[in-house]
Formats: sequence, structure tokens, C-alpha cells
Amino acid sequence: MIRVMLVDDQAMVRTGFRMILEAEPGLTVVGEAVDGREAVDLVELARPDVILMDVRMPRMDGIEACRMIC
Repeated sequence: MIRVMLVDDQAMVRTGFRMILEAEPGLTVVGEAVDGREAVDLVELARPDVILMDVRMPRMDGIEACRMIC
């Protein structure tokens, strides 16, 4: 099972991706975050294999969040 975390400031985008991903066998969404700061905090708890992250978000963008996560 591949564990995916979704990060986007738009709830409709996260919902759409969740619906698409969870329809695929072998994928499960383990967490959602509304910005990069929340993603950094959530990654230790959710332990995703993959993070699908928006680049442009308030508070902390996806680029900076990726730097901190890596």
C-alpha cells in the first residue's frame, strides 16, 4: 500500500485528488494539509510514502516545505 499525503490550500482540489487516488488499488491518503507549515508538522505523524504538494500556498509554500521535509 502506498501512503499519500495531500497538501493544497484549496479544499476542492484536495477532495478531487483524494477521490481519484482512493479509487486506485494500492493507494491510500493518510493525511491532508492546507499549507506547507501544516505539511511539515503532519509528515511525522502521517508517515507518507509520497507527498502531492502545491507549490503556491499561504504561510509556507511547497518549495520551502519540501526543503524542510527532506
